[in-house]
Amino acid sequence: MRLRRPKVLPEVVPIVPLLHHRPFDDPAYLFEPKYDGFRGVLYLGREDPPFFRSKRGSVLTQFAELAHWVRAELGGVEVILDGEVVALDAEGRQSIRELVAGRGNFHFAAFDVLWLQGKDLRHLPLGRRRRQLERLIPATSTVLSRILAVEGRGCDLFSAVERLDLEGMVAKRKRDRYAATTTWLKVKNRAYTQMEGRGELFHLKPR
Repeated sequence: MRLRRPKVLPEVVPIVPLLHHRPFDDPAYLFEPKYDGFRGVLYLGREDPPFFRSKRGSVLTQFAELAHWVRAELGGVEVILDGEVVALDAEGRQSIRELVAGRGNFHFAAFDVLWLQGKDLRHLPLGRRRRQLERLIPATSTVLSRILAVEGRGCDLFSAVERLDLEGMVAKRKRDRYAATTTWLKVKNRAYTQMEGRGELFHLKPR
């Protein structure tokens, strides 16, 4: 009997949201708060060391330990997750300055699952991928969480984003697969307090 070779995890090209001028409501969309961190696609293979890859394709070696923690949290599941690496301060708030400086408590907030136990899920509509993600990450831990998704009510979510002083919101059609032709929209919180000094903060710091 000939044994089948296990599939190698595919390299994912992340979908980068396009700027949209204002929040909106639409029952065809899911709306998510936009976390302020480093975009990271997390690769958890069966045998190879886990790692994060940035939206530009670079391996984020500074978060290698976090990748191992997340793999332990998920119990060795073979998976590719898309999400955001953030740094939490002593009060549990996101701090982009702590993240860039390599300080704080690193945490991975996932918003999509693209590969699971040998199956490529990118052809599935977002709504089905989100249900898979909910089963995979049912609760929040110190190193891993699932980003909230609100159906249809983008304006209400954006009001909460402003109250909580978050970076913004992302809108995604529920029926869309994960592909280069898919469009996600981001709406910025113009009152976000961590925007000041942004240019200097990210000088020579690719995201």
